[in-house]
Amino acid sequence: MSFFKDKTILVTGGTGSIGSEVVRQLLVLRPKAIRVFSRDEHKQYLFGQELGPDAQPVVRYLLGDIRDYPRLVRALEGVDFVFHCAAYKHVPFCEYNSFEAVKTNVIGTQNLVDAAITQGVSRVLLISTDKAASPSNVMGATKLLAEKMMTSAMNFAGDRPIRFASVRFGNVLASRGSVLPLFCRQIEHGGPVTVTNPDMIRFFMSIPQAVSLLFRAMVRMDGGELFILKMPVLRLGDMIDILIEELAPRFGHAPAVIKRQIIGARPGEKTEEILMTTEESQYAIEENDMFVVRPPILLADGKWSESKKGEAVQNGQAAHVPPLSREQIRTLLAPVLTEYFKNR
Repeated sequence: MSFFKDKTILVTGGTGSIGSEVVRQLLVLRPKAIRVFSRDEHKQYLFGQELGPDAQPVVRYLLGDIRDYPRLVRALEGVDFVFHCAAYKHVPFCEYNSFEAVKTNVIGTQNLVDAAITQGVSRVLLISTDKAASPSNVMGATKLLAEKMMTSAMNFAGDRPIRFASVRFGNVLASRGSVLPLFCRQIEHGGPVTVTNPDMIRFFMSIPQAVSLLFRAMVRMDGGELFILKMPVLRLGDMIDILIEELAPRFGHAPAVIKRQIIGARPGEKTEEILMTTEESQYAIEENDMFVVRPPILLADGKWSESKKGEAVQNGQAAHVPPLSREQIRTLLAPVLTEYFKNR
C-alpha cells in the first residue's frame, strides 16, 4: 500500500478491462494522482460516471493515442509509474491489419519508452500475452517485440534511474472482447454456441488475478524481467459444456437443446498456447505462483545471482500443466458468472 501512496501513476489504455481495474484498485492505495490515458472519449465519459465525483480529486482523464509521441511527453510529465495496457489485442483484426498493429503495439511502445525516459519516469510495466511465446500470429509477434523492447530499454536508458519490465498474461476471463461473454449471450439466445475448436487449450486468469500480478511486478521489478503468472489451463470444449449446464436453465432453456457449432480456427490461432519457450526457461526461476524470466543480455555470465529467490526452471515443460477437470472449471467460473449476472 505504501509503495503507491502519494505517487502519480499513468495507465495507458486506462478504460479497457485491465486498465480500468488497475485504476479502481489503485484508488484505495491513496496515490497522489491517476491519469487515465486513452483515445476513446465515450469510454472515458462512462468510466468517469462509474467512478463518480469522489474520484475526481485523484483521477485525471487524458485523451490521447500512444502513437502520438508529443502527447505522451505531456501526459507523462511528473509521472512516477506507468502501467502500459494500451494495445491491439484481437488476433484476427491484427492478422488482417498488421501495419496498424505494428503502429500501436510496437511503435506506440517505443514512443512510451522514449517519453518515459525524457520525463524521468521511475518504472514502466508492459502488459503482454502468452501469444508472445513462440508467436504464430501478428498480434503475438508484435507483443513479443514489445517485450524485447522493454528489456533492451534498460540499456537504452543509460544511467538514468528508470526500470522497465513486462508481464505476460493468458486469456482474462470476462474481459472486454473475451469469449466468455460471447458464449453467455449465445446460450441466452438458445444457441448455437460457436467454438473454433473444442480441443483448443488456453490459459485463463481472472481480472483481479491479473491486476494483483501487475502490482506485485511493479513493486519488485529490478528491470528487464518478464513476469509470468502460473495459470490454470482449460479445454474450450469442457468450458462450453459447463457454461451450458450452468446457464441454459437460468435463461429458460434445456441444456440438451443448446447446439454447439464448430467454426474452425481463426487465422493465426494455435491449438495449444504455451507460457514460455524452452529458450526463455533457461533464464527463468520458478516461484510458488509465477515464473520470472530475465534475459541473458542483462545477466552477468548469463546466470542468475545467488540472491535471487526461487528455483531454476529446467526446461520449457515446466510451463505446461494439465487441463482442469470439469468440476474445477465449474468452481473457477462460479464467481465470474455471479459477477456477469450482477452487471446485467
